Amino acid sequence: MRFLFLKLFFFVGVFLHAQTDAVRYVVIPETPRQGDPVTIGVNHDSGVRTGALMSGGQRLARTVFFDVPVGGGQQPFRAAVMAVPVSAAPGRATIILEGEPGLMTEIILTIASRDFPSERIRLNRVMTGLMGPPDQQRIDESNYLLSIRNRVGAEVHAFGRFQTPTASTRRTSHFGHRRTYVYTDGRSSVSIHDGIDFGIPAGTPVQASAPGRVALARPRILTGNSILIEHVPGVYSVYYHLDRIDVEEGALVAAGNIIGLSGNTGFSTGAHLHWELRVFGHYVDPDTFIARPIIDRDAILSTIGN
Repeated sequence: MRFLFLKLFFFVGVFLHAQTDAVRYVVIPETPRQGDPVTIGVNHDSGVRTGALMSGGQRLARTVFFDVPVGGGQQPFRAAVMAVPVSAAPGRATIILEGEPGLMTEIILTIASRDFPSERIRLNRVMTGLMGPPDQQRIDESNYLLSIRNRVGAEVHAFGRFQTPTASTRRTSHFGHRRTYVYTDGRSSVSIHDGIDFGIPAGTPVQASAPGRVALARPRILTGNSILIEHVPGVYSVYYHLDRIDVEEGALVAAGNIIGLSGNTGFSTGAHLHWELRVFGHYVDPDTFIARPIIDRDAILSTIGN
């Protein structure tokens, strides 16, 4: 049997929030776009443990809630970060908040559409060869990377806004670009660019975009020297094609720490830094958490109270 406690919605600014029999919550933003991350805050005694984004009867994304400490004698709350996949259909969707007894609360929201530009990239013979049939090493590297991105830690390191990993503002490719690769053998393929490319010279210092723990720091065939940092449970920043790695797996880093040097390693057509953000395996727009905090404690507490 399903018990639906939802009674009332309030729409204020960019927050979607309400009070139910058991749950007080806030969703930031209230109308996320395709490819946006969403932050959800709930009162600590709500019993909420997990969440899911549903549309058309399909589960599009999942999340796990964690405790967020606060000061000044205020009660802690629970929060989670969830992805709205770039493939999500615009329109009505539902966030389901769940606890041990089962379904607790349904939150209705609207996914906004956005336009993504297209680009054509012509590859040389070396790059064409890298995109040939995968060998066992590439398969093993892919499986290991997938296991890391799907891993959910228990530590909360980041609360505020992220920073870009380089001082350069020169971007050669943006999030969500629809790419057509043209190979030297006449083939072509289409993909979605899952991050932001900064056109910077090889050897440029690369900084951690937020506090976190290094989950991966090693070379890979396609992404070259690669680093993944987990910031809150299930949320990773990603740095690819580095010339050098200056951190070890398991290390704690602060925002702004130098973690490596930019390069041109792996499947790369020129010196640059590829930077992306993964939320429970889904890639989302990294600029979102530059514009707003990943967990806005003041805004959440002012909305759900204690």
